[in-house]
Amino acid sequence: MANKKIANPKKEVPNGILLNDQDYMTILLSNLKSLTKNMATSLTECSNSNLYKEYKTMFDNIIKHQRAAYELMFKFGWYTLEEAEKKKVETLASDLKKDLSSLN
Repeated sequence: MANKKIANPKKEVPNGILLNDQDYMTILLSNLKSLTKNMATSLTECSNSNLYKEYKTMFDNIIKHQRAAYELMFKFGWYTLEEAEKKKVETLASDLKKDLSSLN
């Protein structure tokens, strides 16, 4: 079974040497993802509770903007997903259940 694409109609943008809206959004989303990962590390390694609270506030804002950027890109058809095959999902779920039971 071929994977089905899950996407909205693509909003066309100009091609060429200059950056277009899709390019800017791709860069923005990539940077927000990187910031989210780095802030998560900072949160887990923060030893001061006041600093932790400040970082947590920043993290919450960054992740909110990351989600908004993703949703906008998906809306314009610039971010597509693929439907996973049922068998693959079942296999992964089974593997995760085995891993979980081995932890107990």
